[in-house]
Amino acid sequence: ATAPSGGGGSGSFTWLLKKRSSKAPQRSGPSGQEAEDEGDEEEAGAAALSTAQSSSTDEQSSSSSSSSSSSRKKRADALARLRSVFLAAITHRRRRRQLGSCVTGTIFGRRRGRVHVALQTDPRSAPVLLVEMAAYSTGALVREMSSGLVRLALECEKPPLNAGTSAAREKRRPLLEEPTWRAYCNGLKCGYAVHRECGADEWRVLGAVEQVSVGAGVLPDDGAAGGAGEGDLMYMRAKFERVVGSRDSEAFYMMNPDGSGGPELSIYLLRV
Repeated sequence: ATAPSGGGGSGSFTWLLKKRSSKAPQRSGPSGQEAEDEGDEEEAGAAALSTAQSSSTDEQSSSSSSSSSSSRKKRADALARLRSVFLAAITHRRRRRQLGSCVTGTIFGRRRGRVHVALQTDPRSAPVLLVEMAAYSTGALVREMSSGLVRLALECEKPPLNAGTSAAREKRRPLLEEPTWRAYCNGLKCGYAVHRECGADEWRVLGAVEQVSVGAGVLPDDGAAGGAGEGDLMYMRAKFERVVGSRDSEAFYMMNPDGSGGPELSIYLLRV
């Protein structure tokens, strides 16, 4: 009786060991699955973090691009103003040396606005002379030119001589740099003219007709400077021959492209 009970006990013990050993992998299974779930959660968190960082980087890059575009625009405007001032200074210093026997002349202005006369050594250079006829409209000048030859005369006064200084030794400013003039058209007084520096509006016109050697017409109207109420923006452009009489007199004769006939327009600068 004792042997069978002892054999049964040992058999039961062996069966329990096998049962426990068979359950051991089942316990390890859930712990491994939890580790995998934790790993997936960590990967998802890392992906969300990288997405947030990339979105914040995109926002920063978009804001930086907008600020950089505005700064580039401001820099371009500053460079344009600096270019205008630099060209004006260079022209003021080298005006007499650069001016030759042939110049490019441009007469422009709005139909009911003031006439501007610009003389350049070449189409891209700053004007050596830019005057504005304050009391004479561009439309009146066009009507005068359609009827025949036109003679524009600009006169200024000589400064009084200093005591003990002869006329030969007197130092005068260059004729093209006189600030104010009396203006005449075909012998009739038409107000006065004022020397101007080439500003943004004048550069816009000269840049628009830069490729034109000889011609006349109307420029597209952008409404700049609020001048749309004065009519179309008209221009006439041609080559002029420069003739120097003395330090107090110069003349510019418009050259016809075909070389026939006399000049249709002449500009005289006199210091009397």
